[in-house]
Amino acid sequence: MNAPVKHTDQPIPRHRVLAKVTGKTAARYDEVLTPDALLFLADLERRFGPQRRILLENRKLQQERFDDGELPTQPMETQHVRNSVWEVAPCPAALQDRRVEITGPVDRKMMINALNSGAKMFMCDFEDASSPTFANMIHGQINMRDYARGNLSLETEKKSYALGAETATMLVRPRGWHLEENNITVDGQPMSASLVDFGLHIFHNGKLLAADERGPFYYLPKIEAYQEARLWNDVFNFSQAVLDIPNGTIKSTVLIETLPAAFQMEEILYVLRNHITGLNCGRWDYIFSYIKTLRNHKQFLLPDRAQVGMDRAFLSAYASRLVEVCHKRRAHAMGGMAAQIPVKNDEAANMAAFDKVRTDKQREARLGHDGTWVAHPDLVAVAMEVFDAEMPSKHQIHKKRQTPRIDDESMLAPHSGTVTEAGIRTNIEVGIRYIAAWLCGRGAVPIHNLMEDAATAEISRSQIWQWLAHGATVQMEGGFTETLTIRLFERIYNEELKALAKEYGPNGFAQGRFPEAADIFTQTATAQVLPDFLTIPAYDILETN
Repeated sequence: MNAPVKHTDQPIPRHRVLAKVTGKTAARYDEVLTPDALLFLADLERRFGPQRRILLENRKLQQERFDDGELPTQPMETQHVRNSVWEVAPCPAALQDRRVEITGPVDRKMMINALNSGAKMFMCDFEDASSPTFANMIHGQINMRDYARGNLSLETEKKSYALGAETATMLVRPRGWHLEENNITVDGQPMSASLVDFGLHIFHNGKLLAADERGPFYYLPKIEAYQEARLWNDVFNFSQAVLDIPNGTIKSTVLIETLPAAFQMEEILYVLRNHITGLNCGRWDYIFSYIKTLRNHKQFLLPDRAQVGMDRAFLSAYASRLVEVCHKRRAHAMGGMAAQIPVKNDEAANMAAFDKVRTDKQREARLGHDGTWVAHPDLVAVAMEVFDAEMPSKHQIHKKRQTPRIDDESMLAPHSGTVTEAGIRTNIEVGIRYIAAWLCGRGAVPIHNLMEDAATAEISRSQIWQWLAHGATVQMEGGFTETLTIRLFERIYNEELKALAKEYGPNGFAQGRFPEAADIFTQTATAQVLPDFLTIPAYDILETN
């Protein structure tokens, strides 16, 4: 278990120390990177940055224990939390009905389209759906500022974009605790990306959104332990006090997208109980975390990604436990993302995609989820139809249902299936395509009629690592089997890279940053020890061109 983090209520002297902007600035940046905002960022980093770094070290220590043979389990020291009677604070009216949430990047046009989509909520994503160029991150903050003031619109040569009379409620997902923002520093060190994204948003928009009862609302990603959630709670309390926002106004939803966090759901709800309304099944990152956490345990080898579904094994147990825990504590249990998107110019394929989404959403609603995610405006109606039929009330929190006890063994049960040559090829090709797009500034990328983001790219490269590390038996396309070795991987990798080079041509291949993407993929998929995140080495070269 993670070591406890010491907290202090001693005030930090507010010297006029501003966070320093080292990145290239442009028009309107001064609207969000104001002296007062930079002072607030510096205060956040000085107060909470040391605790963040301790918690990241705790992650490493915990992973070492898992590598040495331990398995995730519920913490002994918090048994009293799980066994006592308590509930999270009441949910505000704006977050009562969350049956369909659409997600997307902080791009201005996509924000407007998402807000107008008919979804109840829009999660505006600074994290997995956005490539964290400095321009993307600051333009996102400009867009947030305009939204809070009723000024979010866009004029292009072809079309005008404006918000309709009724729009989705906005929730903001900052980047995870593990990431840094190299373009803003405090005391010579890069700031926590989480604190930058959250800090700029709440500083400029918190009071306005609170006055209209439209926020501020957040999604919190990549948490691995309840201590990390408690740090967010400390950040919320401090920010509300400094910015004169009533305590408890900030509301969050935590994405349960790491395996360790799935064993601490009640603890996470408890430490955030005044500032939380629910938990979410972040399924794609969860699959990646399952691989990463159990990387040294051969018995947890997974088959091809396409064979790993929410209706079976550890994913089914995880979703069931999340619903059980949330409703026990009167919190929303949010479903996850179906990766399918509409298919143009192929009606049969388009109908098949919609049917898959419909089936997935029926499973979630019948399991007890209070809402779900879609990645494209055209899928809002499909998800809405399902939840309207299955959930006539605003949520299912108070609905009594018989649920089997989900034990720790079920939470770890691997999916049956096969590792195939086609699965290897797909992971390599999709992984390289996505990383290349990410390096070019795009975070949510349609590939083969699926919406790929950083989470699915992490699955692609971590599966290759897992299969190589444990010498997986591969069903080859010729009908025979072969052990996955580095030699076999390199042969398939070179074939897939050659195909991409042929598809894009010499100029498009280089300008699309495919060579750099391929290097990052191989480095993070074949390293002796599985790197924690591919986005960290990718970020180091993101703005080098």
